[in-house]
Order: sequence, then C-alpha cells, then structure tokens
Amino acid sequence: MLLTSLMLTPLVGAIVVFALPAARTLLAKQIALVVATITTAGAVYVGVSLKPNAKGMQFTESHSWIPTFNINWALGVDGIAAVLIVMATILVPLVIVASWNDVERIGRGTVKGYFGLILLLETFMIGVFAATDLFLFYVFFEAMLIPVYFLIGRFGGPQRAYAAMKFLLYSLVGGLFMLASLIGLYIVSMRTGSSGASFDFQTLVNLNIDPATQKMLFLGFFFAFAVKAPMVPFHTWLPDATAESTPGTATLLVGVLDKVGTFGMLHFLLPIFPEASRFYAPVIITLAVVSIFYGALLAIGQTDMMRLVAFSSISHFGFIVLGIFVFSAQGLSGSTFYMVNHGFSTGALFLVVGFLASRRGSSMIADFGGVTRVAPILSGVILLAGLSSLALPGMSSFVSEFLVLLGTFSVYQWVAVVATTGIVLAAFYILWMYQRVVTGEPSQEVRDTVTEISPRELAAIAPIIALIIALGVFPQAALRIINPAVQQVLNVEQISNGGQK
Repeated sequence: MLLTSLMLTPLVGAIVVFALPAARTLLAKQIALVVATITTAGAVYVGVSLKPNAKGMQFTESHSWIPTFNINWALGVDGIAAVLIVMATILVPLVIVASWNDVERIGRGTVKGYFGLILLLETFMIGVFAATDLFLFYVFFEAMLIPVYFLIGRFGGPQRAYAAMKFLLYSLVGGLFMLASLIGLYIVSMRTGSSGASFDFQTLVNLNIDPATQKMLFLGFFFAFAVKAPMVPFHTWLPDATAESTPGTATLLVGVLDKVGTFGMLHFLLPIFPEASRFYAPVIITLAVVSIFYGALLAIGQTDMMRLVAFSSISHFGFIVLGIFVFSAQGLSGSTFYMVNHGFSTGALFLVVGFLASRRGSSMIADFGGVTRVAPILSGVILLAGLSSLALPGMSSFVSEFLVLLGTFSVYQWVAVVATTGIVLAAFYILWMYQRVVTGEPSQEVRDTVTEISPRELAAIAPIIALIIALGVFPQAALRIINPAVQQVLNVEQISNGGQK
C-alpha cells in the first residue's frame, strides 16, 4: 500500500486546501508546502529502497476495481518509473515555494485554488508513473488534463483561454486514439491470452500478438504519446501553453507531464509491441532528428523567453525519443536519465525566467539587458540554468545527452553525427539569450524594476542547481537504478528478434 499512500497524501492535502476559507491564503500555502514535502520524502524512500537488480516491478499492489472487465487498481514501479516519480515530487514543493506570491501578483483566482490544483496534479503524476494496469494508466493520463487546464485557463496570461483549450483539445484527441488501441489490445488479450482478457501490463507483455495487429495498435498509443511528448508535428500546443502559464505551471507541464509521453514509449510500447516498435523505428528516428533541429532553430528566433524555453524542450525531447528507438542499452539509459535531467534543467530555466518576468512585468528579451549590473546573483543562477540546458560537461544533462548519442552512434553513425550538431544550436540560443538579457548596460526601467534574487527564490532554485551538479558528478546514483530496468526492456526486444539487438 506504499504507492497508494504516496498518492493519497497530496490528494488529501488538496481536499484540505480546497476546503479552506478563501481568506486563509497563508495557511493554504503552508499546508500545500508541508504536504508536498512529505510526499517528496515518501518518494525518495521508494527510490532508495528499490532493489536495483530485482526482476519485474517492486512495491506492487493490486486490488479489484472493475471486476466485470478485469480492471484492477494495480501499482508498481521499476527503476524507470521510480526516478521519474522522485523527480516529479522534488519539483512540486520547489514550485510551491517559487510560486508563493504568484496568485496575488496575477490578481485572478484564489490562492487555495492554485495550490490545491498543484497538489491534485501531483496525485495524478504519481499515479500515471506507478500504474501497472493499462486502463488505470489511461485514467491517470486523462485525469492530469483537468488540473492543468484550470491552472492555465484560470491563472495564465492574456491568451490563457485559447492556450488552455488548445492544450485540452490536442491531449483529448491523442487520448481518444489511445483509448481505441486500448480497447483493441483488450480484445486481443481476450482471444490470445491464457488467463483471459486483461489490462495487466505483465500479461500484455507476454501476449503473442501477430505483427500486423501490433502495427495497428501501436499507432494509437504512439500518437497519444507523441502529442504529450511533444514531437514534431504534434507539438504546436506547447509554446502557447507555456507562454500563457505561470512559471510554476510551465515547470510541471514541461518538466513532468510531457515526460509521460516518452515514459509511455519506453515503458509500454517497446515491451508490448516489440515488432511494431522496430518496424516504425526509422520513421520515429527521423521525426526525432527533425524535432531536434526544428525546436532549436525556432528557439533561436524567439523574442519571448518562455517560448524560447518551450521550443528548446521540443529539441530536447527529440534526443529522448532518439535514444529510445535506437534500441541500445546506452540509448535507453540515456533517454531515461535525460527525462530526469530535463525536468530539473528546464524547471530551473522556467523558474528563473519567472523571477525576471515578475519583476519587469514582461518575459520579452528586448525588455531586459544588463541584469548582471543590478542583480549579479540572479544573473549567475540564470547562467547555471542555461549551461545545464546546453549540456555543459560536469552537469547532469551532459551525461544523459552523451549516453543518447553514444547509443545512437553504435547503431546509426550518421544519425548520431547529424544529431550532435543540435548541441551547437543549443549553445547558440542559450548563450545568445543570456547575452541579450544579462550583459550590457541596463536601461533605466531595468534599474528601477529588477532586484536581486530573494532568499525565498534562492531556496526554490538552489536545490535544483545542486541536483544538476550532483548528478553530473555522480550520475551512478540514478543510473544504478535505471540500468537494470532498461535491461529488462531490452530483454523483451532481444527475445522478439531471436536474441538479436
């Protein structure tokens, strides 16, 4: 019951926060922070207690939910799911601290509504990574849309209604494709499974699904995951959603929710549809490389820092998908580690951009310049977050990017060479943004509005920077948990191809 308890903690916290009188703003913040911190401690316990070399899922639990269709409340984690849950639950309390005064500054909605939605979202984020019943996974996959829709639509910028609706429609359409394939997979399990119809992950992995059926069912799941990831050409909702979100919402949206797409590809598609995964791999790898360059090139041309970080994430997700579909141990480990590192590095960028925007009342690059003259510590934090995003050696993102490229080179040398040039573009758009925002002579408006980073803001961003550096120096802390889970995925791939990678 450990994973269920982990999910119930933020859910109960959300109910308590929602039930508070609207005037009790400080109490709502304090309860949200305490509950999120307790949840983080529980997730870290799960991570450190995981037995790296154990086979299958750990901390498993299963309770009958809808017996007519053999649907269960089934939870469990392997190394891949565990590190993503830890990453998500670390970000939530830091987002709460960083967003402490955002609702008052925005002047819309209620404090209890904002922080209650964040706790509700955390419940679904834990559930989607821990679900081992595929129908339960689908429920959490769709349920996440509800708090995010209101976080954008209620607390976002001037175009918040448009951005929230666009996000919702894209996600719902993707979810419908997944539902169609999910029903098809259930019917296949009914006909071919030795134990009858089931949504159980391990049962579905062991099904003998013919290649033609795999190819059809694969597409429904992949479309939903590609929208969520987001991959080109299913990405257009992301820049609008992040530009109109609060920095805290953008951090959770891109840092955690979008990882559900790549997590689904790695955790579900490869083991359940191994032949289809290999059949579609050349097309998906092509789309991944296109995403790397498309996201980077559009990031270079952005005038809004929030949109720049959003397009840079499209490029980063291209690397993650690339590592998954080259089917090598280094590539899969690198992609999983990349998901974690991208959550921290992009979260840091969104938060520091939010700090600047809250002072200046704008996230437009042209409204800044010379920030280092008036806020040198804040400028240093911006530099560290930017260097992590461009994968500077010594930071965790470098290790994951290196593993992805190494795994790709071992299978497709020319793809790895082409993808490597995307790193050059990343350096260009990050350093060019830094130059325009931080260096130079500050205008009078910058001198009047931009102040040094506050202790509260530093408390929110410092742990992320510390983790980025710590995992860069000692990546084995995460990789020792990730690698055995990756090997289990590869074992399914090898069995389905006569022992050949």
